[in-house]
Amino acid sequence: MRPKFLKKREKKREEGQRKPVSLPVFIIEKSRAIEIVFLVMVFISVVMTPFVGINYDLTKYLPDSAQSKAGLNLMEETFGYPGTARIMIDDVSLYEAKAYKDRLEAVDGVDQVMWLDSGVNVFSADSFIHFDSIDEYYKDQAAVMEVVFEKGDTHKKTSRAIDEMRAITGDKGHFVGMAVQNKSLAENVTREMKMILTIGVLMIFMILCLTTSSWFEPVLYLIVMGVAILINKGTNIFLGEISFLTDSVSAVLQLAVSMDYSIFLIHAFTREKNKGFEQTEALTNAINEALNSIFASSLTTIVGFLVLTFMKFNIGFDMGIVLAKGIVLSLLTVILFMPAMILRLTPLIEKTAHRSFMPEFHKLSRGIYHIRYGVLVLVAVLAIPAYTAQGMNTFLFGNDAVGAGEGTQVYNDEQLILEKFGRSNMMMAIVPNDSPIDEKMFTDEVEALSYTKTVTSMAGSVPEGVPEEFLPASITEQLHKGDYSRILIYVRSKGESPLAYRCSDEIQAILKKYYPEDSYLVGATPSTQDIETTITKDYSRVNTLSLIGVFVVVMFSFKSLIIPMIIMIPIEVAIFVNMAVPYIKGELMIFMGYIIVSCIQLGATVDYAILTTNNYLECRKEAEKGEAAILALKRSIPAILTSGSILTIVGYILYYISSIAAIGDMGHLIGRGAWMSMLLVGSLMPAFLVLFDRILMENEFERIHNFFKERRRRRLERLKRAARKLKEAGAHPHRKNAEAGRAGAEAAAGRIGGMEETGQRAGTDSIDKTDHTDQTETDREAFRQ
Repeated sequence: MRPKFLKKREKKREEGQRKPVSLPVFIIEKSRAIEIVFLVMVFISVVMTPFVGINYDLTKYLPDSAQSKAGLNLMEETFGYPGTARIMIDDVSLYEAKAYKDRLEAVDGVDQVMWLDSGVNVFSADSFIHFDSIDEYYKDQAAVMEVVFEKGDTHKKTSRAIDEMRAITGDKGHFVGMAVQNKSLAENVTREMKMILTIGVLMIFMILCLTTSSWFEPVLYLIVMGVAILINKGTNIFLGEISFLTDSVSAVLQLAVSMDYSIFLIHAFTREKNKGFEQTEALTNAINEALNSIFASSLTTIVGFLVLTFMKFNIGFDMGIVLAKGIVLSLLTVILFMPAMILRLTPLIEKTAHRSFMPEFHKLSRGIYHIRYGVLVLVAVLAIPAYTAQGMNTFLFGNDAVGAGEGTQVYNDEQLILEKFGRSNMMMAIVPNDSPIDEKMFTDEVEALSYTKTVTSMAGSVPEGVPEEFLPASITEQLHKGDYSRILIYVRSKGESPLAYRCSDEIQAILKKYYPEDSYLVGATPSTQDIETTITKDYSRVNTLSLIGVFVVVMFSFKSLIIPMIIMIPIEVAIFVNMAVPYIKGELMIFMGYIIVSCIQLGATVDYAILTTNNYLECRKEAEKGEAAILALKRSIPAILTSGSILTIVGYILYYISSIAAIGDMGHLIGRGAWMSMLLVGSLMPAFLVLFDRILMENEFERIHNFFKERRRRRLERLKRAARKLKEAGAHPHRKNAEAGRAGAEAAAGRIGGMEETGQRAGTDSIDKTDHTDQTETDREAFRQ
């Protein structure tokens, strides 16, 4: 005899085989274990987050094929990649300025400080000094100096050196340059993002309190989203380093874009409980119901973010991976972790229930429906001018685009220096160290250009006849090292401007004249030119891929080729209008924000149009198209307002709080784009829904399928009738011929029937292929006989 416990185990195994555990049941049964897993992941992520590197240098994202990137790599391998700064010291004499210069040059981390003392005796009497000839370095009791650091702009040693130099100069010192700007960016981003997240969470909490029916329900949403955000930030460790732009916007965008998923689940749970189901059963049904909505909503957003990874300017890969990963983690957190939280917090949600503050929106929906054709005409009139205008914007591309905004110390210092001494833009030529004569001729020709301030090279600095070997290696290695020479060139221009581009092009032409091969010009301007070339090509690629990606997702969701076009038109028009506003207002626009926000706006807000279309299809089952459009709007507006207002507020918080130009501009575009998408979906979709009602109710995929299905059915009926007639004519004198004909007819009918069944099983409409045509004609000939 078998022991009882073995029989029970076998019985349970058999029951398990008969009734497989569904995903919702598994989630609820393992809710405590899932809670522990997520809490452990949060703890690990919090520990790992500080070790994620943050990059502030856009040139690192250039492809290796870019000339400036190749030059930067070569310079870093040979000489290192030094950071640079520009310092103005107020209210000093020439002697005092010299004393400051010596102290600054002695700071640990400073490679050299360039000033006029290399060519002027500052200890001479004022009557022996021609102040007009040194006004680029000393003017009106103020001295300006160029600083080159030992390490890069973002290195910690460079940051410490800047702090020590500020302590030396005190209130008299004014600091600008890439090293100073990057240090300011790091400090400001860290401080401002804490403020942005705090205000964003408070504003989102207020919105959710107005749009939900419980005071504690928003707390549940924020707990779930907070877990997903922390895990996303911690898992960035696998990327090693992310850009400061990605680090700044990923958390708030993840919070704004994926909040819908938790709302979908809690609303489904509430509906199931209102039907009278017990809590666990209601949650099981809710997970089943919400899964499709959550997956459909997240898929378009993930596609919109992932296409950024196809940019050759690798900041797109950086941002696309982090944002898409954030949406996937939010999805998993809502599906797996949120049910456990619902079971735990439902009593608190029920105790803090309140009446809904949202109106019915019936009058608004009816009013929008009555003006639908006016809106359609207005959008048709605006669409083409908006599309044209958004392509005529003036863009910024390089590191100047991410500089500190007005009101910051770096911005104010820059204005003071520019007002007194004008601009200074450093470029470096990396050339083969094989001909002092060519180096001297190149130095003299560049120095003769009208916009050149100074050129520093070994051939131009060492007196004629003095061998280079007589000088200390610590001096010569700054300009000559191994097989290459480094020549420092300062020109009077911004880092990014038409004049800067002309300077760069002319200097590169001279460079190639003396050094046709293995020569590079590096610096802010050459890098910006390569960034512009790379990212401009990226735009058409990424924009096309995002349209195709979202189109395919919507096409498979609705099984239609026309419906995706209907759904995407309002969002595309909103993008055109959003991007046209800077042109109309005459504002400069950061191209990186233009390309990234275009993808974000499409991926994040196309859900509004999908939701409205789905609601219309549901309402159309019970009402005529006009009334169905009104009911669809009434059902859709609360969800669109909740999601859209969160994204809008997050965007404008970024815009108003961040002092970083790139972050602020991206926030402005996101916020304005979100409310424009809401407005156009809510006002334009009713006209499209009514106009394309027939396509929506029976789309072309279904019509084509039904056409071929009916065609096959009629053909089979004809063949069967013919077979019956031949059978009835079995007594005909030519019996043998009749039997042959009947046999042929029955065989043909059998073949057609088999083809029909095969077509139905495969779900394809390709039954009428050419290889069946000849056989069908033979069958018909058999019937005629």
